[in-house]
Amino acid sequence: MLLNPIFKGFNPDPAICRKGDDYYVAVSTFEWFPGIPVYHSKDMKHWELLTHVLTDDTEPNLTKLPSAKGIWAPCLTYNEDEDMFYVIYGVMNSMNARYFDVDNYLIKSKSIEGPWSEPVYLTSSGFDASILHDDDGKKYIVSLEWETREGYEKPGVICMVEYDPETKHVVGYPKRIWRGATDRGCIEAPHLTKRDGWYYIMCAEGGTGYNHAVTMGRSRNVWGPYEPDPQGAIVTSQPVESNERADDDHLKPRYYNPDSVLQKSGHGSYVDLPNGETYLVHLTSRPFAPELRCTLGRETAIQKMTWTEDGWLRMADGSNLAKIQVEEPNLPDVPMPEIPAFDDFDGDKLGNWYYSPRLMPTTFANVIERPGWLRVRGQESLASLNRTSLVARKLTSVYATVTTKMEFSPEVYQHSAGLTIYYDNMNNIFLRKYYSETLGGAAISLVRLENGEKTEMLDTRVAVEDRAIYMRLNIEGRRTWFEWGYDGENWTKIGPEFDTTTFSDEYCKFGEFTGTMVGVAVTDASLHERTADFDFFDYQADESKPVA
Repeated sequence: MLLNPIFKGFNPDPAICRKGDDYYVAVSTFEWFPGIPVYHSKDMKHWELLTHVLTDDTEPNLTKLPSAKGIWAPCLTYNEDEDMFYVIYGVMNSMNARYFDVDNYLIKSKSIEGPWSEPVYLTSSGFDASILHDDDGKKYIVSLEWETREGYEKPGVICMVEYDPETKHVVGYPKRIWRGATDRGCIEAPHLTKRDGWYYIMCAEGGTGYNHAVTMGRSRNVWGPYEPDPQGAIVTSQPVESNERADDDHLKPRYYNPDSVLQKSGHGSYVDLPNGETYLVHLTSRPFAPELRCTLGRETAIQKMTWTEDGWLRMADGSNLAKIQVEEPNLPDVPMPEIPAFDDFDGDKLGNWYYSPRLMPTTFANVIERPGWLRVRGQESLASLNRTSLVARKLTSVYATVTTKMEFSPEVYQHSAGLTIYYDNMNNIFLRKYYSETLGGAAISLVRLENGEKTEMLDTRVAVEDRAIYMRLNIEGRRTWFEWGYDGENWTKIGPEFDTTTFSDEYCKFGEFTGTMVGVAVTDASLHERTADFDFFDYQADESKPVA
């Protein structure tokens, strides 16, 4: 059996495609680089983090963008006629005043690992853009047309425009084609496919919250009209249908379903296997209850599907409720390399599972200058929207222990380095070694940012010796706390226990849609040149335990 989620932690908005016997899934990254991870499998059971599509942090430039902006909902497709991979992605620049200023781009590559072509600008009509490669050679771009006018249903409807690959420009203006298969409202995430002469439009409805769902419509003409699937939601966490067209709030916690472990299930993409099987990937979340806070963010799950005789897509078990356990495909097992729990930084390059907000980690961190260590050059504070030196990986369980060994010699109070749990620039906790003028030398203490309010926890301040120091972060369900020591065996708790649930979309006021990260950070608010060295990063997570 497949066990959901298949990509745990911050892995939302999955888009799946197949080339031969290889399956690829791309997910969103928002303000984080490298952008658009691509997971690879040959059996739909074992997956590897293969590559990233966006590795140049100057294109797009995400510095100064607030959390939850940046790269939204990539669409990954493979065009067999051209032997070409396509990625459509949006750069969300602003959501101020509910305008949702987004630019959508197209890139392509013969290889899933690149190099990718120069971005071609498409439209700014809305977000979650995707592409259909029709069998007559034409191409179409569909997206949510974000509605800004008073008196019109929010957030909008699905629009479409033809794309001319010769001129690298859309043909005319996007036209509205679809209001959805249900009345859940908040339609988004359109994907157009063609099968047996039918054009199918798959969308998310209900908002990317507790009323989320995957829906479909179909037409014999690409421009419609599209008939709605008579079942309504085909995959969801909340099977009860509702009319929420008048409420444009995406979260809708009142639709939480206590009978389902997987919540927020929606935003799907399907793939037909050569053996006749069909699987659908979709985003989902596992909240703490009753707080309804999703510390791990929006994750990726998979469901087995089947096509009915009259041409509609259904879950194989006959229901529409997203399941934790799913029958695996009838394919031979092909194991894939997994992300290591313990990283001693002995390789010649930084692992591709590390991310940084708005910058590529390689612009300020490397494993070359001091072999066997990760050297990180300090820049701005963890509160910055610009150039932060944070090297982090995704939290995949709320039962985890994170340990590192650091060498760092601060000389002025602007020098800090250490271990952090980080949701966004306004919500994080930093166990740091720094220079204390009060103590006349190096010290450690905790600094917390909670919804933008900084608390320098002076009662946790401890003078430390000028030698290597071990730091540890413990996450045990709702409880999170830090420890430190000199030998990696004897630990001293520092500071209070923190509420893990506060690291979540639902609690954080300045960001949403992402997920909690854990990592190491260095700041040098004086000259941006002080470095810290990390001997290893040990991430031990028990992913078998359910969220409490």
